[in-house]
Amino acid sequence: MKFLKIILLSSCALLLNSCASSYHSIDPAALNYLSKNTNNGVTFEYKYSLLDKKYAKKEYKRNLKVIAIKITNNTEKDLVFGRDLVLTYDDNTMLYIMEKETVYRMLKQSPASYLWYLLLSPTQFMKTETNSYGYTETSSSFPIGLILGPGLAGGNMIAASSANKKFNTDLNDYNINGKTIKIGETAYGLIGVNSTTFDSIKIKIQ
Repeated sequence: MKFLKIILLSSCALLLNSCASSYHSIDPAALNYLSKNTNNGVTFEYKYSLLDKKYAKKEYKRNLKVIAIKITNNTEKDLVFGRDLVLTYDDNTMLYIMEKETVYRMLKQSPASYLWYLLLSPTQFMKTETNSYGYTETSSSFPIGLILGPGLAGGNMIAASSANKKFNTDLNDYNINGKTIKIGETAYGLIGVNSTTFDSIKIKIQ
């Protein structure tokens, strides 16, 4: 009986860890930016560690960082991000900003991966009783797997697809590549870069 409980608890833990992750939308305008620098009238602020759950795990495994940025143009001319404005590390190495489609493809959840829950479909719940001779017999069974398998598969696929949609919407809404930042304007963006560290970043006017 004790061994059965251990198996049951282990199975529950496995199911919980294998569930689809939710996604909390990112609003760069509402973030508290702790890193800030100014260059020739352009103020630049940024923030790492935006993602959580499975998105954060994939971010770590894929050597990728999603960064929120805030740029205020206090110069006397309009500036285009990616042409007039570029980002560098402290050693002046330029950041390679990834296409938003690539960031999404590398970090999104795979709804199809939750089809493995269908393997639970043959599972049956057995009710046993001890007869008058002291032998244990199966008195009834219920095909719980026919509910559990498709239910978990479908539920997780829907959850993963919904989370991916929100993530993709954020990447599209805050795509700052090629954006014109007008005089006196503040622009916000989400960028993805190949990196394993949280190095300091600064802005440079071309």
